[in-house]
Amino acid sequence: MNSNERRRLAADLRSVCMRISRRARFDNAETVAPHQFSVLAKLENTVRTPRQLADIECVSAPSMTRTVAGLVEKGLVCRTDDPDDRRQVQLSLTKEGLHVLKEGRRTRDEWMLSRIEGLSEQECEVLDQAREILGRVVAR
Repeated sequence: MNSNERRRLAADLRSVCMRISRRARFDNAETVAPHQFSVLAKLENTVRTPRQLADIECVSAPSMTRTVAGLVEKGLVCRTDDPDDRRQVQLSLTKEGLHVLKEGRRTRDEWMLSRIEGLSEQECEVLDQAREILGRVVAR
């Protein structure tokens, strides 16, 4: 594959991956918005500060404050004072937040399954190979 063909492949892959990601996120946004879902995922099995979440999500602190406030209002995230630094707030998932996260993953997986169910065995094998390769690409 020459340089121009690789450039075209890179552009096409980026475009397809973005469309899939957008559809999987927005077609399943009944309970929480995609940016809120992402925050719930970052709080799974760990406690974080709003600043840590803002850094991870690459958003401003005020933007994260609004996102967190919405999740707290919905009862999905709990705020607690940091026992070591009273100026800090720690965030964690509530039981309902964990349920929403797991249900969101389940519906997104179901969405993807509904898209690949009609594919042939050979096409599914190709997708399985592509999944492994794309995993390596994103890990670089």
